[in-house]
Amino acid sequence: MGEQPIFSTRAHVFQIDPSTKKNWVPTSKHAVTVSYFFDSTRNVYRIISLDGSKAIINSTITPNMTFTKTSQKFGQWADSRANTVYGLGFPSESHLAKFADKFVEFKEAARLAKEKSQEKMELTSTPSQESAPGDLLSPMTPESINGTEEERATPDAPPHSEARGEPSQNALPFSHSSTSMNKHWEAELEALKGNNAKLTAALLESTANVKQWKQQLSAYQEEAERLHKRVTELECVSGTTTVIKSQKSELNHTIEELELALKAKEEELERLKEEVVSANEFQSQRDSLTHKLKDSESRNQTLEGQLGELEQRLESSQQEQEAFRTSLRTLLELLDGKIFELTELRDTLAKLLEGS
Repeated sequence: MGEQPIFSTRAHVFQIDPSTKKNWVPTSKHAVTVSYFFDSTRNVYRIISLDGSKAIINSTITPNMTFTKTSQKFGQWADSRANTVYGLGFPSESHLAKFADKFVEFKEAARLAKEKSQEKMELTSTPSQESAPGDLLSPMTPESINGTEEERATPDAPPHSEARGEPSQNALPFSHSSTSMNKHWEAELEALKGNNAKLTAALLESTANVKQWKQQLSAYQEEAERLHKRVTELECVSGTTTVIKSQKSELNHTIEELELALKAKEEELERLKEEVVSANEFQSQRDSLTHKLKDSESRNQTLEGQLGELEQRLESSQQEQEAFRTSLRTLLELLDGKIFELTELRDTLAKLLEGS
């Protein structure tokens, strides 16, 4: 069946510094998707996170692992196989609580799967007991219980996990604010494109798995019919012998397991249909963001044109004011000359009056 995602969230990813074992080193520049995966082939649970095409978390959950909350928005766990400690900074306390609950749940499921696998190996190794043909191990649904936690040193949670405040728009020029808005929409569009590509790949893989499941369902149905016929034949031969009764009980048990497996396959097909609907919703969101980005670009061009016209008007107004000031200076100079001439004329007339 392959590996399927069963829970996803977004967080900032960190790893402990291998040299100091105290400081955190960020492995992602921004919040990325962190998912729990279930591998039904090996019956194991893993935590996986991708930053682009690079896997920054690939941790298999074991029964002795413990997820520790070191603050309201930060948690960590140690992976002895990877020889490191992973840290996650969540956007809110509720996201951290959900991730921690899922960790406990899947840790217990891993423990139960390991015990069941050991029991099956012991039954297989016993020569007196042979498994009936067509037996299946259907995935078990784990219950959320607390496991045993190991004591370990808890490094300080990094400040990067806290939410960052948005800068004030009043402190930015008008054109710079419009450019920042365009960059924001472009980043959102790129993130949606990445998610859409990953989901498309998962859907292609799921489609291939559906064909394989249909073949398995057909084989299970044929096996169930053959077992029913075998039960009928055994009942016709003799209904009293102990051997036939035990064989009938085993065959009925096998039929029940096959019916449970068929039901699980039908539920998986329903889940895949829901994923297809979700993919269509992602596509519509992507188209909406593309339309908004185009509208923002057109508004930006319009605003840039208006800004250019205002600059031209301002420059023209400054030139007119400079010409007006020059004219005033010329008039003042002429007025000063006239006043000087009138003053001389007054003085001359006063002298004539005094002489007469």
